[in-house]
Amino acid sequence: QTMFNMNKKAKNKVKEDLPQNSEEILDKDSINSQDGVGAEEGNLENAKEQEEGAETEAADAVQVERDKYLRLYSEFENFRRRTTKERLEMMQNASKDLMVELLPIVDDMERALKAMQKSGDSAAVEGMELIFKKMYGTLEKKGLKPMNAQGEVFDPEIHEAVTQFDAPTEDMKGKVIDELEKGYFLNDKVIRFAKVVVGK
Repeated sequence: QTMFNMNKKAKNKVKEDLPQNSEEILDKDSINSQDGVGAEEGNLENAKEQEEGAETEAADAVQVERDKYLRLYSEFENFRRRTTKERLEMMQNASKDLMVELLPIVDDMERALKAMQKSGDSAAVEGMELIFKKMYGTLEKKGLKPMNAQGEVFDPEIHEAVTQFDAPTEDMKGKVIDELEKGYFLNDKVIRFAKVVVGK
């Protein structure tokens, strides 16, 4: 019986020890599992931060490239407009030298026509007018345009004052009272100033 009691006590002791050990084991497992979850959450946060950082860097790089492209496109557009304008001006004014050399001939033809009109030779006047109109029409198609200086306010941008005379009327002071040589434009640019007499 004594032996039986000792075995019983031993069994009870084992039973008492078992729950405590199992609780300790559970506590350790729970701690380990919590540590594992915390580490996993930390890894997820780090990965998320790295991903956000990579996205920010990629967006910055895209913005830099976009700015470069816009600047390059703007410079190209400015260059294209400038070269187009220069080419157009060159084409329009390519005949400037020729026009300037032809203007004295135009002056002579106008003077000859006026002289012939005074002589009364209608056939000669008609032939001269025909030739003059054809020549003048051709020059106008190329951009030549005469100035209308007579009676206009003196403008140093387009007029060259040769001399000043007393104005015939009060309202003609500071205006062109006579035109000695006609001025001309070529595509709205002055190629010869009008030589005028200004009223004072």
